[in-house]
Amino acid sequence: MEYVDGFVLSVPTEKIQDYRRIAQKAGKIWREHGALEYRECVGDDMDVKFGIPFPKLAKAKPGETVVFAWIVFKSRAHRDKVNAKVMQDPRMQEMGEKDMPFDCKRMAWGGFKVLVSA
Repeated sequence: MEYVDGFVLSVPTEKIQDYRRIAQKAGKIWREHGALEYRECVGDDMDVKFGIPFPKLAKAKPGETVVFAWIVFKSRAHRDKVNAKVMQDPRMQEMGEKDMPFDCKRMAWGGFKVLVSA
């Protein structure tokens, strides 16, 4: 059964293009090391009337937008192998936390077992 790593983070709107450049590089690296799919999505319709809006969930500050992202793997074991390779990749290490256009400490992420795939 496929396995998914999911992410939610807040990015200053003025830095979304910087974030996009980093995400494009990261996506290429993850795919090269075996990830089946890599998606990074920027908030668009965030003024919802039902439930908890993503900006509130992500504790977005004024001037920030929400990024919702996921990476798909064959299984959790496959995810662990791919992520180990990604973290050792010098290109990822070059990006480092200091260059991130968002506060890494406010990023939420976790691994998910696929419950339904339609």
